[in-house]
Amino acid sequence: MESDLHRRHWAKHLEESMTDRTYRVTEIVGTSPESVDAAIRNGVRRASQTLRHLDWFEVTEVRGHIEDGEVGHFQVTMKVGFRLEDA
Repeated sequence: MESDLHRRHWAKHLEESMTDRTYRVTEIVGTSPESVDAAIRNGVRRASQTLRHLDWFEVTEVRGHIEDGEVGHFQVTMKVGFRLEDA
C-alpha cells in the first residue's frame, strides 16, 4: 500500500514538473569499480557539473570490464534530460 501511494505521488510530481517544458537529451557513460549504482551516481554527478537543469536519467545499457575472471569495472550508459532555458 505504501509503495503504491509513493508511486502515485511521484507520478503526480513528475507530471507537474514536466508540464510545458522542453528538454534536450544527451547520452553519457558513468563508471565505477564498485557497483552499477555507483556508476549511475558518478555519471549523474559529473553531468550535473556541466549541464544546468538536469532533471532525469534513463539507463540504456549496463556493461562491465572483466579483469582476471572478476568484475573490474561497471559501465552504465544513460540518457540524461535537461530543461532548456526560456528564451
